[in-house]
Amino acid sequence: MRAIDASLHAALAALLKPYKLVIELIKEGAMIPGSYWGEREAGLIGSTLFIRPDTPLHSALHEAAHFVCMDGARRTGVDRDAGGDVFEENAACYLQILWGDCLPGVGAETIMTDMDEWGYTFRLGSAACWFREDADDARQWLQTRDLLDERGALRFGQRVA
Repeated sequence: MRAIDASLHAALAALLKPYKLVIELIKEGAMIPGSYWGEREAGLIGSTLFIRPDTPLHSALHEAAHFVCMDGARRTGVDRDAGGDVFEENAACYLQILWGDCLPGVGAETIMTDMDEWGYTFRLGSAACWFREDADDARQWLQTRDLLDERGALRFGQRVA
């Protein structure tokens, strides 16, 4: 499972900057503030994403995706539990996969493999099958909120509607 090393940390920070989400690196072994799952999983409080060097990349991307998918009121008050409904959850999964291709040396395939390894569950059995064959609703959800353009490309900004 891909963790966030120093070079990936810089690329992740650059990826998330247009979304007004900042990363705070916590020292290895320390408790991660705002972590829903605990241990090494990413945490989210307000507009800060908390990670450690051993935080799985998919975890950081997933919490960041929830932040981006939230409306403004939820975004300012988020503390540990991103909340949201099943549609937002699917949109967050879709977004984190797209972001994988934006990170050097990572790619969507790595993110989907890590999602499966961690235990994400999809009707079709894997993240890759879901993404390729069953994720139209997630893509449309993101397009409706101006997070993707009409072709499905990233817009790199916070949710509008």
